[in-house]
Amino acid sequence: MFRIPFPIPRLGPGFRIVDIGVILSVLSILYLIVFIASGWSGDIGSIEIDLSPSNLPYYALNSIFRIIVAYILSLIFAIWYGYTANKSRLNEQIMIPLLDILQSIPVLSFLPGVTLFMIALFPGSRIGLEISSIILIFTGQVWNIAFSYYNSINTLPKELGEVANIYRLSRFQRFARLELPFSAIGLVWNSMMSVAGGWFFLMACEMFILKDKDFRLPGLGSYIHTAADKGDISHVFYGLGTMVIIIIVLDIFMWRPLVAWTQKFRFDITAGEEERESLVLDLIRRSTVLEKIFNNLTRLSEKMDRLLEIEWKGSSWLRHLFKNAVRIFIIIILIWLLVKAAFFLSGLKIDALPSILKSTGFSLLRTTAAIILAAIWTIPLGVLIGMNIRAARILQPLIQIVASIPATALFPVIILILIRIGGGLDIGSIFLMLLGTQWYILFNVIAGASSIPQELREASKVYGLHGIRKWRVLILPGIFPYLITGFITATGGAWNATIVSEYVTFAGMTLTTPGLGSSISIATASGNFRMLLANTVAMAIAVVAINRLLWKRLFIMAQEKYRLE
Repeated sequence: MFRIPFPIPRLGPGFRIVDIGVILSVLSILYLIVFIASGWSGDIGSIEIDLSPSNLPYYALNSIFRIIVAYILSLIFAIWYGYTANKSRLNEQIMIPLLDILQSIPVLSFLPGVTLFMIALFPGSRIGLEISSIILIFTGQVWNIAFSYYNSINTLPKELGEVANIYRLSRFQRFARLELPFSAIGLVWNSMMSVAGGWFFLMACEMFILKDKDFRLPGLGSYIHTAADKGDISHVFYGLGTMVIIIIVLDIFMWRPLVAWTQKFRFDITAGEEERESLVLDLIRRSTVLEKIFNNLTRLSEKMDRLLEIEWKGSSWLRHLFKNAVRIFIIIILIWLLVKAAFFLSGLKIDALPSILKSTGFSLLRTTAAIILAAIWTIPLGVLIGMNIRAARILQPLIQIVASIPATALFPVIILILIRIGGGLDIGSIFLMLLGTQWYILFNVIAGASSIPQELREASKVYGLHGIRKWRVLILPGIFPYLITGFITATGGAWNATIVSEYVTFAGMTLTTPGLGSSISIATASGNFRMLLANTVAMAIAVVAINRLLWKRLFIMAQEKYRLE
């Protein structure tokens, strides 16, 4: 592990200079939260996006706040969802198909209902639109993390489960000491992907048109969107440059420390030759203030564990009653929603069905092509980054930056190039879709390659495994569960990306190509909610069918054949 080559001086008993930095950082974050929240009381119609570069720091702070809040909510929800689905066969049969459906619904399909509800809840105030934007970013982040956690605890080695049973670990202890640590590597890499997805859809979440109303919030997404609408390429790149700086800072102070920290949870018996390094993590480990906070949190969690164990033992019948009541409530809500949707869609003209089927076919061909193209290059690169520390040091921040740049901001330039080459948006949309879906596979492959035990790598060297044989015997079996997770989330991501790759606007010009994505974008802009629902249902059916018929079967194979034992 990289260590600071000089001692950090103490300022007093048990206090270091690094602790001053920790305290100042916490105070700065609290001040920024109060500063950003103080602007939420403004009027909805009073927001104008000023393209002066001097406004970029303020816009950047607003966007960072929304993405971080959405990510925290996504992480909590995803862990709860995956845990709950894993603990009961009945829960799994309801929640996993529901997760397939939810991840297939694009951001724009959530937009009308969420936005109108929040504005009605907070009439005339910007707070409703702010909460709506956070929820929309949440819908673009959460499903990927939920699939990662669910798939990780489903491939937990049986030996570890048996050890937990021998030591009679409670549910909370099993979760905190076994399941969460085992899933940590996948959670961190998928969190990177989810935050990158938040940046990708930021333009659609901060500035959009709903029927005859133009909604906008101060942020980098709306800044880039406004510049693109005016055809101002220089200001588009000002916004992108600011975003790149933010992504680099987040990589240094957030993702690199987390990636280095999660290496302690690898399923290893022997230590690796090299470990991932993080100067920030090394500084954090030297902070006495944080050490005391973590120790107190550990003691608090142990007390909570004992308390929860007493409560669970004393009220098992009440717990089962509550679970069944929740299940019945969810089923009733789903049936009610299906009935309401059926009545709403009954007003759709019969001649709309062939158009929807045709659009589904076009989008299916494009998403399939995008996923195949993505897999060709992401799998070998992901394995290289996951298994080679030196390559990871160079490439990890680069892919984090590239994955986080909202490709929608670059679409106009790419489209102009593609039009000159030939093919226009019909072919170009595949490339645009690739920009939004390839990262799901890449980040999951990196997580899978990083989690391959060191003793298996050493054994492959001893037996002289190289080339195709090494891939067949070690690498592909090792990354297979993560790869399937990547394909499942990439499928949903590809269909979600159709809304921005089949319908592109730039400098007052709109380019479209037949597909479900363009149909959803047009229906959202025109306020045709019946057509919006019909196309969303078609997209959900397509994604669920692909997951059920293909990826679910491969995931079962991963559980049975490629589990670490």
